[in-house]
Order: sequence, then structure tokens, then C-alpha cells
Amino acid sequence: MSDQELDPTLAAFLAETQESSGPTLSNVSNKLTETGPFSAASFNANREESAEKQKQASKVDLSVTKFNPIEKFFEDKPMPYFDDPAYYKICLTGEGLPAQRVHQVLSKYLTCTDPKDRTVYRQQMVMAYWELVHNMAPKMADLNLPKVKRMMMRFGVVLPSLFTPEQKEFFSKVILDNTTGEPVYYMDEWFKEIASGRLTLSATDEVRVKKSANDGGSAEQQHLMQLKSKNDGKLQSSESFVNAKESERQMMENELLNRIHALCEHSTMIGLEPHRMPYTDMQKKLFAEIQERLRALQKNDKELAGYLKELEEAKAVSGSLEAKIANGPVSVEVNKGDIDTEFNTVRQMAKMTVGRQGNQFPVFTREFYHSTPQGTGFRENVLSVMSWVEEMDPGAFCRIHKNTAHRIVPYVLLVPTYGDFGFCWEPFDRYNRITSRGRIVIPMYPRDLKISVLMAVADLRWQVAKEKASYYWMEEGLTGQYYQYIENQKLKGDLKSYFISDYVLWLTKEVNGVQRMDKELRAIFWRFVPFNQQKKDELKKRSVVYQELYQRDINRSMSDGY
Repeated sequence: MSDQELDPTLAAFLAETQESSGPTLSNVSNKLTETGPFSAASFNANREESAEKQKQASKVDLSVTKFNPIEKFFEDKPMPYFDDPAYYKICLTGEGLPAQRVHQVLSKYLTCTDPKDRTVYRQQMVMAYWELVHNMAPKMADLNLPKVKRMMMRFGVVLPSLFTPEQKEFFSKVILDNTTGEPVYYMDEWFKEIASGRLTLSATDEVRVKKSANDGGSAEQQHLMQLKSKNDGKLQSSESFVNAKESERQMMENELLNRIHALCEHSTMIGLEPHRMPYTDMQKKLFAEIQERLRALQKNDKELAGYLKELEEAKAVSGSLEAKIANGPVSVEVNKGDIDTEFNTVRQMAKMTVGRQGNQFPVFTREFYHSTPQGTGFRENVLSVMSWVEEMDPGAFCRIHKNTAHRIVPYVLLVPTYGDFGFCWEPFDRYNRITSRGRIVIPMYPRDLKISVLMAVADLRWQVAKEKASYYWMEEGLTGQYYQYIENQKLKGDLKSYFISDYVLWLTKEVNGVQRMDKELRAIFWRFVPFNQQKKDELKKRSVVYQELYQRDINRSMSDGY
């Protein structure tokens, strides 16, 4: 990009810093006011509603069975954030040396014509930008933070002139607040949730440093929150089992009443009125059925009593923990060490979405952005793909506990990178393996958003299945069957990578009846990663291959081994 093509805002800003004694941003901060159209005061209207949705998204509701349909993908009218002539200045103001570094490197990168120097500046920009993000991350919890800083953190947009007009228009129409109630977060929202305590730190292999005695009770508060998280799993699980057993009891009682009513109906004896007929043969059969229902009710009552006791104990523990938390420090300050830890984790996540040989450039630019509006990793687009995945693979987000399937949608972090790899960071919280959410990461600017989401879901499915099988993961269930298949094929390499590749094939080709898998592999996926019943019924009519698999399902369902 030549000097003539340089953005006027950046050129003016560059001129200001060159005229000053050094490349500082202090002269800019004096020009900014807090009463402009993009100040924090103009964004207070929907805060309460947005905060309520965020709280709803952080809680697990086991009664929800599917995603709500996305009714609106973009706003009707574009927002004016990216048209603000002071956008670039507001982004960098108040961020100190990291902002100066970004300004210097970006200016050189955009004005450089030598390809070799441009490559050097591009690499320097990666480090400079992430230093700036590191500096800004703790500020995401500040409700008075200018909106344009959130836009930079969320989309990687430092300079709006790097948009094409079409890109600027649809980015301006992105729905900013989480109105879906689902745990899908942009990067600025992620740090905000971490700072607020609604989201725990992502798991790492590093040993956590013990808090000192000067932390003012924050360490104890965190310990109590961990205990509460663990107990919440028991509470939600017990409540789910109680609801299931109560529904089962209601159904059996209705069946019992119907049979008793049928047993008590007697027709009048013809010629011997008003005497009534004895039990018929059909009514005599009801005696055995009624006894069977009574035994089932007795068993149900015993199980229900046990779950109610567990629920009562979990509620008592929950009340005790909530009381202790309430009696703790009224306001616990954002722990900068925790934010730093999470930043390092998010930085690693961003690298993983790109891969070793991918494009690490962190700033949004039309030069590298090649997605469509529907193929960009906006929240609504990602949820739409996840909804489709769950429709095709009903067990995608299910976790089995005591033979009961719990639907638990993972936390989703959308990172503004040019990567193609979605992945699962952790299958569930280490303190609550029953009902806690896992964490998956999706790049926002991939070549194919559906493939990226499928990779993340496949990774989640593999890790959940592996944790469920525990020590026997090479022998039992999905992971055991797949491991033995790979061993028989004498394939070398990462087992999980093979599975992710096959899962993508399963939900892009086989789901449409395009046979790309080996017979043995298809049988494994048909049994352990089954399509919905409607899709199975459709596929069995298209090929003998699927018809045989369908018949196996029927045979297994009639036996004890299913």
C-alpha cells in the first residue's frame, strides 16, 4: 500500500506523532471527550437485558432439548461504529506503550512496499497486537469502556479503512448483544465473563500459584465458588433424575388406573338382572399386569426416595455455600493474575485455530478476509451450524450419567483469526464432570465455517467419549471401536485427528448418502454417532448398505446387548 493509498485517519495520526517529540498518544487523548456519539453513556439502554441474557447463558438448563431457531442474523440498519472518524484514535488512546507499538508497526506495514520488509513488519504486528490485547483484556469488565475498543477486541478491526465498503456494511449490521441465551461468546465478552466470575478460568497444565494472605479473602471466595460449581453438578443431576422419576411414576400410575378401571367394569347378566358378569378372560389377564405395575411402582418409589434425599442434601450444601459466599467480601476485585492466565490461554487458542503454517496476522484486513457474510463466525451463524449438527447428530452435545442423557451445550469462544481449525479445549469442568459445560473454540474468518464447527464438535465428542470410558477407552464404546479399527488398518499418526476427519466426512458426505467410508468404519459411526431417526429412515431407502445397518439396529434393540 502506497502513501497515497494510506487511510486519511492513519495518515493524520501518523503526522501528529511525527511532529511530536516521540511516538506518544498523549496528544490524542486530550482531543477525545466522553460525550461523543460513541461514548459509553450512549450504550446504557440495553445493559440490563444483555446482562440477564449473559447470566442465562452461563447456567445449564437440562430441560432444554434443542436450540431455538435463529430468527435474525443481522440488524436491519447498520450501526455507525465503523464510520466514526476517531475510531482508530479511540482504540489506541489510554493503552500506553502497547498502543504506541501497534501504531508504529501498523504505519510501517501499510506504507511499506518492499515484500521482505513487509513480511518482517507483519510478524512484528502479531506480537504488538497481542500485547495490546493483553493490556486491554482486564478493561473488558468496565461498563464504561468505549464501544469501539470492544469492536477491536471482538473483530480485530483496528482500522475501519481496511474494510471493503461491502464488508463494512455487513459488519456494521452484526447483532452485538447475546439475545440467544446460548453460551457463545466473542473475545471481549469472554474476558468480561471471566472478570465477573460467571466463567471460570480455562484449564491449563500449569500449576496454579497459591494466593497470599493479603488477597483479602478472594482466595477463599474462589475456593467456595469451586465447591459450589461441583455441588451444582450434583444438584442439577439430582433434580433431573427426580423429574424423570416423577414423570415415570405419573405414567405408570395412569396405566395402573386405566387397568383398574377396566377391571372394575362389569356388564349386566342377561336374564339375571341386576346381577353382573364375573371377570372376563381379558380382565383376568389384568391381574398379572396390575401386579407388574405395582412392582414397578415400588421400584420407582425406592429410586425416587434416593434421588430426593440426594437433592435435599445438595440443596442444603448449596444454601450453606451461598451463605458463606454472601458473607464474604462484597466486591472482589478483578484478579489481574487470573486475567493474565486466561489471556495466555486465549492466545494459545488463537494459535491453534490457525495452525503452525497458517496466517497469524491478527488485524482484520480485506487482504486476508475471504469469507462470506453467512460464512463468517458471527454468533448467529455459528449457532445456526451447531443447530444443524445437533439435528443430524442428536447425541453431539449429550453426556450420559447413570444411563440418562443430559444435553449440555459447551461454551463457545469466537476468536477473530484467519484459521480453519475448530477444536475442543476441555470437555467439561474438572470440578463438575456431570453437568458443567465444556469449551470449544471457533475461528471467525475460516474458509468454511461449517467444517470448522464440525471439527470442534468432533473433538468434543471424542474427548467426552474417552473420559466416559476412562481406563478402558481403547476397548469400550466409540473410542474403543475406533481405536481397534485404526489398529487393524495399521494407520500411524494422531488417533483423534483421524476421528475428526472421519466425523467431518460422516456429516458432510455419508449424511447425504454419498458413501466415502469403509464398511467397518461406517458401521462404527452408524452405531455410536447415529443420525436422527428421520435421516436413518431416508438413508435405508437409498442403498442396501444403509438398509443392512438399519436392520442391525432393529436386531440389537430386540436383544439385551443394545
